[in-house]
Amino acid sequence: MGKFNNKITSRIQKFIEAQKMFFVATAPKNGRISLSPKGMDTFRVLNQNRIAWLSLTGSGNETSAHLLDDNRITIMFCAFEGAPNILRLYGKAKEILPNDPEWDDLISQFPKLAGTRQIFDVTIESTQNSCGMSIPFYEYKEERNQLLDWIDEIGESGVKQYWEDKNRTSIDGLDTKLKE
Repeated sequence: MGKFNNKITSRIQKFIEAQKMFFVATAPKNGRISLSPKGMDTFRVLNQNRIAWLSLTGSGNETSAHLLDDNRITIMFCAFEGAPNILRLYGKAKEILPNDPEWDDLISQFPKLAGTRQIFDVTIESTQNSCGMSIPFYEYKEERNQLLDWIDEIGESGVKQYWEDKNRTSIDGLDTKLKE
C-alpha cells in the first residue's frame, strides 16, 4: 500500500525535478483510457497543489478531448535511477490555449519549444508514493530531437495543418478544444 499525501511536499518536488520522463493518464466517461509518456523540459510544480505541463504537438490530442468530458487526471513518475520510487499525482485538470487569459503567465514558466500546443493546468488533490522495487534501472542518455526537427521542417503553417488534420478529435471521435 502506498503512502498518500494531500500536497506536493519539498521531498516529492525534488523527486519530480530529477525525473526525465512522466506518464499522463486520462479517460472520457465512455471510450478508451489514454496513457502517454511525456518528456523534455515540460513539467513544472507551481505550488504544493498545482502543476503545469506543457503539451507539444503529437500524434493525438486525447488529453484535451478527455478533459472536456471528465477532468480527472493521473500523472505518474518512476525512478529509473537511484532509490526505487513510484509517484502518482491525482487531480483535476484544465487545458489552457494561447488565446486564454492564463496563457502568458503559465508559458513564461517553460522554455520556448517549437510545436507548443497547449498547457495543462492541474490542481493536485492527492499524491501517492509506492516502492517501485520491481522497476528496472535505465540510464538516461539524451533527449530525442526528432519531434523538434520535424516541426522545424514543416514550419508553423505545417504544424497548424497537422493540428487540423490530426488533433481536433480523439481516437474515439471526441472533440478537443482545438475545435474552438
